[in-house]
Amino acid sequence: MSYQALYRVWRPQQLKDVAGQEHITKTLQNALVQMKFSHAYLFTGPRGTGKTSAAKILAKAINCKEAPTAEPCNQCEACRGITDGSIVDVIEIDAASNNGVDEIRDIRDKVKFAPNEVTYKVYIIDEVHMLSTGAFNALLKTLEEPPKHVVFILATTEPHKIPLTIISRCQRFDFKRISNQALVDRMKYIVSESNLNVEEEAFYMIARAAEGGMRDALSLLDQAISYATEQVTTEDVLSITGAVSQQFLTDIARALKDNDAASALKAVDELVREGKEPLRFIEDLIYYFRDMLLYQTAPALEEVLDRAAVDNAFVELANEIANEWLFAVIESLNESQQEMKWSSHPKIFLELAVVKVCNQQKPSVTTATNDQDYEQLKTKIGELENALTKLKQEGIREASSEQQKSQPKAQRRPLKSQPGQGRVASAQVKEMLKSATKQDLQQLTSEWGNVMERVRQQNIPAHAWLSDSKPVACSPDSFLLGFQNEMHRDMIDTKFRDFVETVVQETFQQPLRLVTVLLSQWEQIKDDYVREQRSDETDSEEDPLVDEAIKLVGSDLVEIIE
Repeated sequence: MSYQALYRVWRPQQLKDVAGQEHITKTLQNALVQMKFSHAYLFTGPRGTGKTSAAKILAKAINCKEAPTAEPCNQCEACRGITDGSIVDVIEIDAASNNGVDEIRDIRDKVKFAPNEVTYKVYIIDEVHMLSTGAFNALLKTLEEPPKHVVFILATTEPHKIPLTIISRCQRFDFKRISNQALVDRMKYIVSESNLNVEEEAFYMIARAAEGGMRDALSLLDQAISYATEQVTTEDVLSITGAVSQQFLTDIARALKDNDAASALKAVDELVREGKEPLRFIEDLIYYFRDMLLYQTAPALEEVLDRAAVDNAFVELANEIANEWLFAVIESLNESQQEMKWSSHPKIFLELAVVKVCNQQKPSVTTATNDQDYEQLKTKIGELENALTKLKQEGIREASSEQQKSQPKAQRRPLKSQPGQGRVASAQVKEMLKSATKQDLQQLTSEWGNVMERVRQQNIPAHAWLSDSKPVACSPDSFLLGFQNEMHRDMIDTKFRDFVETVVQETFQQPLRLVTVLLSQWEQIKDDYVREQRSDETDSEEDPLVDEAIKLVGSDLVEIIE
């Protein structure tokens, strides 16, 4: 098979050709020139961003006959042999299929042998996160102290799965997603060198679909070239990617903005009939509204937009839609997208999402305040400030002084702060205790678990605030709860009092009034109440004979024996 895919034909052969990773290529070039390259590297980043390509270029550069050099010459025998894979001293291993401990032990045994054809033996382990725990342990010692003639280059898309003991022994380089402009520039260069004909907008459509991966972009370009007849057009790219045109997104966005559910649903039906994926469409629509929100916030930063191109229709619609509406729509569409992922009928959820957005409150138009309105508003604010200042200096002072003179002294007492709702005084608790019985408390305590379960089923926040309380007293018409935390007591009193009383009434089939107290205060109130009761009983049980004896001989000579 003589034909090769574009991403293979145009695979970077020098570090300067690795697009969008200048922060890495410059560092590696300086290290190569100064002969200060490391014994182990870790290349991480999304797929198709140049990790494996950079690893092979690095292997060529350190073994090039022109070394030390910032770039491999690609002309010497070593460079050509590494490029076509004929040199056995540069070993490329796929860890996804060779992830066992035996394969790594084989590397450990062979690493001590000197290279046959080049200066340095290079091991490139791709998808290294797929290695087993035993394989990582077998690699650890070799990676820490390898022979001087060995360089390890590990590549992965999921660095969080690699043990820290491995990461700490490598120089780590994080490859980032390639910007849309860098993808477009690279594709334009390849098209110009290959004498192909591609529309300008098609480049940007491919770059948006590639999501930062050069390999994905070149694969889509290759597929579009095969699909097209003479020139690759935007429609060709839309056909192979399953995406929709920006005009279609603008039309359906305007329909949603105008609450025109009929037009939006008709567009969805047309979309599905053409074979487009509903899940892909709702993702494009979310990104479209996201780009519109970013454009409203920072119009100058067009390079941060992922799906939308800033044309006249886009700008006009962005000026008509309020960003509050965009927030709500993006959140609603995101919820529908999550439901569509697990549904066998995603079209239904897409239609529901459209209807839901159309039923939302119509967005207000965002218009800039003109200079005349601004000046009028500024004048009115100034007048109000002057009037308020004058009123403070003259009117309020005189009125307050006259009022103070006319008020009697009794009315000018400082007001005492009133207790909040539910902050029951100790006298009220003692009054409730007069009718409280031990039997009522036992009955309440035995059923309190059922009460808490009912509260939990009906109102989880109320259950949380009630969880640190316990019944401490109960009478036929009320019950007393002791709380450890004052905040919990206050929340029950202010927000959940009626709810708790309703649940207790349903449980005991009789109305009971809730009284609350802090457990730290309850002990003191209880002791005071008991002391007062004993004192009253003593006073009521005085004997008249004892009184008469005291009158006759005095209290010092009278001894009362129970």
